[in-house]
Amino acid sequence: MLVLEEKIYFWLLAVIPVVLLLYAAQVIWKRKTQKKFSERSFLDQLSPNRSVFKPLLKVILLSLALACFVIALVNPKIGSKTETLKREGVDVVFAVDVSKSMLAEDIAPNRLEKSKQLVTQIINNLASDRIGIIAYAGSAFPQLPITTDYGSAKLFLQSMNTDMVSSQGTAIGEAIKLAETYYDDESQTSRVLFILSDGEDHGGEIEEVVENAKEKGIRIFTIGLGTEKGGTIPIKRNGVTQSYKKDNNGETVITRMDPSTLELIAKNGDGIYMNGANTQEVLDKVTEALDSLEKTEFETKQFAAYKDQFQWFIAFGILFIVLDVFLLERKTAWVTQLNLFNEKKDNHAD
Repeated sequence: MLVLEEKIYFWLLAVIPVVLLLYAAQVIWKRKTQKKFSERSFLDQLSPNRSVFKPLLKVILLSLALACFVIALVNPKIGSKTETLKREGVDVVFAVDVSKSMLAEDIAPNRLEKSKQLVTQIINNLASDRIGIIAYAGSAFPQLPITTDYGSAKLFLQSMNTDMVSSQGTAIGEAIKLAETYYDDESQTSRVLFILSDGEDHGGEIEEVVENAKEKGIRIFTIGLGTEKGGTIPIKRNGVTQSYKKDNNGETVITRMDPSTLELIAKNGDGIYMNGANTQEVLDKVTEALDSLEKTEFETKQFAAYKDQFQWFIAFGILFIVLDVFLLERKTAWVTQLNLFNEKKDNHAD
């Protein structure tokens, strides 16, 4: 399988037609200028060794060298074989609360950033488990489908913010319903859902939703962010706090973590509740929980052993440049002696 790593460099091939046009223009200009001074036959007598073909050959060699260097920049790769990698693991989905209350700074740096740090640390400790990410506030939407690409998961995770969901609130039930669609019914893997939130649920009917998820084999673990004392919700501009969120009466809003809701979800979901304030404690409990689950074997097909091919094009490009440098514009003696085109006339009469 052929892969072109940097296709954008193909645009540089446009230089080659420009070079050929400049050469053609130079040849036309040169011939017109020469005609002003003498006839073509007289010029041939003045420079009998001048080759008509070699200047064109030098331009062709230069163009080939440019083409080779451009292809080297594109860096074509060839996959030498296809491997089927067998993995064992569980399907893990992270539902991250991105409501405005997650901006509270009662834990450093704030609840949302702390939750992103926790998910990143959990991913770092995973081996071959598949992961997915959901963002939710007043509604829930998929951020990353189930995948084994941990690098992409971290990138998507870092891009999450409180502005990505227009409807505000904390509809944990919506996140659980969306998580149910992430798991593949055919693979029958162990299914885990981690909910990271401050627990302020405004969705309602949470117990029924959790029960339905449990019937589908989903174990729900909850991680609480924030403190019961609570904190204000800063309104920032360019990283500087301008004011704090206020209610309809003009009073500053104090948002408090509600562990009771998260504890209830974990209990009914056959999981455990964890306080996110202690990172190491959370990691230990998550590792213990995942290790206790049955690992399911699944297959991931991918092309392996890709090899860079740019070095060949660099080598040919250099070869063409060397040939262009050492190729002189005068006629080659041994080719002239062959008299292929009957250019030499016999001056002796029979």
